[in-house]
Amino acid sequence: MKAIFTTFLILCTISVFAQKKILDHKDVDLWNTIEKPSISSNGDFIIYSLKQGEKDSYLKIKNSNGSLVLEYERAEYGQFSYDSNNAFFSIKPWKDSIKELKRKKVKKDKLPKDTLGIFNLNTNDFIKIGNVKSYKIPEKWSGVVAYVLDETPKENSNKKSDSLAKKSISKKSKKVSKKNGYHLILRNLLTSKQDTFKFVTNYSFAKDGKKLSFISTGVEDIFKSGVYIYDIETGGLKNIHSTKKGNYYNFTFSNNGQKAAFVVDADTTKAQIRPNELYTWNTTKEKATKLIDNTTTPKGFLVSSDAKISFSEDNSKLYFGLSLPPIVKDTTLLDEDIVNVEVWTYNEPQLYTVQEMQAKNDAKKSYTAVLHLNNNKLVQLASKKYPNTEIGAKGDANYALVNNPKPYQLQSQWEGSTARDYALVNALTGETKNMLTNVKGRVRLSPKANYVYGYNLVDSTWFSYHILTNKLINLTKNRVFYDELNDSPNYPGSYGVAGWTNNDETVILYDRYDIWEFDPSNGESKQLTNGRKTKTVYRYLKLDAEEVSINKDKKWLLSTFNEIDKSAGYYEYNPKNNKGEQLLNGDFKFSRPLKAVNENQLLFTRQSFEEFPDLWLSNLNFKSPIKITNANPQQKNYNWGTAELVHWTSLDGIKLTGMLIKPENFDASKKYPMIVNFYETSSDGLHNHKAPSAGRSTINYSFYASRGYIIFNPDIYYRVGYPGESAYNCVIPGVTSLIEKGFVDKNNIGVQGHSWGGYQIAYLVTKTNIFKAAESGAPVPNMISAYGGIRWWTGLSRQFQYEHTQSRIGGTPWEFPMRYIENSPIFAIDKINTPLLIMHNDADGHVPWYQGIEFFTALRRLGKPSWFLNYNGEPHWPLKLQNRKDFNIRMQQFFDYYLKNAPKPVWMEKGVPAIEKGVNQGLELLQK
Repeated sequence: MKAIFTTFLILCTISVFAQKKILDHKDVDLWNTIEKPSISSNGDFIIYSLKQGEKDSYLKIKNSNGSLVLEYERAEYGQFSYDSNNAFFSIKPWKDSIKELKRKKVKKDKLPKDTLGIFNLNTNDFIKIGNVKSYKIPEKWSGVVAYVLDETPKENSNKKSDSLAKKSISKKSKKVSKKNGYHLILRNLLTSKQDTFKFVTNYSFAKDGKKLSFISTGVEDIFKSGVYIYDIETGGLKNIHSTKKGNYYNFTFSNNGQKAAFVVDADTTKAQIRPNELYTWNTTKEKATKLIDNTTTPKGFLVSSDAKISFSEDNSKLYFGLSLPPIVKDTTLLDEDIVNVEVWTYNEPQLYTVQEMQAKNDAKKSYTAVLHLNNNKLVQLASKKYPNTEIGAKGDANYALVNNPKPYQLQSQWEGSTARDYALVNALTGETKNMLTNVKGRVRLSPKANYVYGYNLVDSTWFSYHILTNKLINLTKNRVFYDELNDSPNYPGSYGVAGWTNNDETVILYDRYDIWEFDPSNGESKQLTNGRKTKTVYRYLKLDAEEVSINKDKKWLLSTFNEIDKSAGYYEYNPKNNKGEQLLNGDFKFSRPLKAVNENQLLFTRQSFEEFPDLWLSNLNFKSPIKITNANPQQKNYNWGTAELVHWTSLDGIKLTGMLIKPENFDASKKYPMIVNFYETSSDGLHNHKAPSAGRSTINYSFYASRGYIIFNPDIYYRVGYPGESAYNCVIPGVTSLIEKGFVDKNNIGVQGHSWGGYQIAYLVTKTNIFKAAESGAPVPNMISAYGGIRWWTGLSRQFQYEHTQSRIGGTPWEFPMRYIENSPIFAIDKINTPLLIMHNDADGHVPWYQGIEFFTALRRLGKPSWFLNYNGEPHWPLKLQNRKDFNIRMQQFFDYYLKNAPKPVWMEKGVPAIEKGVNQGLELLQK
């Protein structure tokens, strides 16, 4: 009987596997992603949206037990009030309705608008407010919500409404618009009372103080245009500044709402030099006071309307921006009189293409200044010599750190990184003290601004500089706190910094595995964790978004990651006794937790190749975490896959690791087609979940595993000067080691990769025929022509990439001509016997798309089977959903044809003629 029952179970198991579905492209739209998760301040509620393909979102609110409190279709961008009493979210119009209206050519301003949803978490009362353009809630207090209507509200006869809403508008019937502003509603969440403020162009709440500010263009003879402050507690409304047709910029409150500042341009002419004025206000004044205008700024500078304005933490200082006078144009010239010529100069600090990309930002460039509010003393911090500024101690510090990259910008064209000169400016006197010169690497102020610190790439050393004593300490000199695995012809980077402890006592630094505490005054150090022995990486997790310093009086939450088996978890460290405890660990990838502001409740995710990253809720000890979401229950109905590590030795004798993805019903006695996909090193991502999606540049592992493919992702390590050969030496022995295991069909192996991966594939197929088919996305077949190219998204020259970073040649074409030739597939393209699918789009801002054209036209000249995909107007990868879906279908058809003997699609046989572009896609399969 036992044997019969066992056989029955086996048959049932086989039946279950047999009944599981195989993923297809249409199934991609069934998978949900979790968007914008948030936890209430008291830790009792979680809000998030589920996004499924092109369908409308579902917003869900759950309690701390995981029970559903509210579900609403079409809703997203949920957030909680600070007191955890209310939830707010946007309700979008039905997508199908919008599409249908667009087909009917309905104008954009006539399309349905968003609705604001307000849900009371205590009473379950639900309010919907239509035609809401935007809304805001206070950050550190509660009780009100402010929202802007996308159209004029109907007059409300409710006695609780503000009298302003009842007054008639001007006879000219001023209309709401972007220029005139929209109507702002302030709603009391307890009483439901609403106050209406008309024609508002901008509004904001104070962070801590119960005040609302807004700027209105006014209602003629009834409501002045200008800046208003509304006191939530008293109901008092103050017009602190008025102007007939002025423009206001960068209004800001102090945190407590007791002070405010803004820039105003009250001139109605079209003068190219705008007469900006800086104003400030405090609660003791009825009107704002002008502090600075263009006649009282430092010589050669103007008040900037683009720079951020901020108060110091103690409210004694006001920081704002100064700008240089604009370049005045001759407005009398006609278009035919203007000469449009680009003049590129060999010794300019920045390449002309970079200047062009940054022209708008340069026109808005500002130089930080500080105004001492107790005596109205103005001190300029940034200058032409030192244009960039960092303010310390939340603005309370007496020193600012300034820097200048300009002397080193020319060589950054080929070096990639930019060095800087650093100085300290006394915020009280304006005195500038030169400090560091030609430093590569980020340099910063400590939280209390007692120290300047940073990592010098050239020295591969962390340092501290005590401001009062001018003492420079090399904290990690002759110690390995730099990237131990650096394989680029460049200075190794650091492993980063966790932060500083209270009052700038110590700085917490990382090496490859461990956390170290350094005394910045003398360089003495203490090791806090012991991960190197087990190759476990420890890192500090910041749970408070506003944390400035690390508190040594409280326990710390750390993340752990094991480099060998890729397991991860959370670890509690007690800085008082230098002891710790592993709280959670497993074969998962864990997220950085999101902590409730006022409680010790954490929202986090865990994921593996097989497990979707659902939301979990826990306290700080992780003893009994509760699963909050089950976003994709349909996954159990599909043949999925498993992920494991594999090991082999490169042709250089290096021990290597890679990922192997197998179908869920893998049978070692069978032979499977295999696709090799790689970039650089990826095995640390063993536990990354791969939900089905229309990816923009690479194969989807779960999709191909479900369809009976094995996927191999090998780690690559490089020898400077020989990137192509390095890839060959790592990939090919990895492939052959899997063939030797007996379950890989050696006659049906493909390879796929994009960008740097696309280049390596182009190189590999010139050296081996082991691959039956290859997809190479945005490849570089010609390193010589690519070396002289431009990265059009940034305007940067590509030279640095070959000399110092990813391409790893280690020098110029005139220094190492053979390296460029030997690593360029174009010079061995006649050796290619592998059919190739190439994707390279004409708006690629990373790799010039003529590289893909060079590759394809050479293959075409030689009569090699090859196809070229160019998604018009798309960048380095297709971003539009319809293009991503199309690319994934074509890539699957390509590999299925070559590796699974599937029917050939029409586009591979006959192409898609230009006259049929956008009409016929050629995706139909030919009969065999």
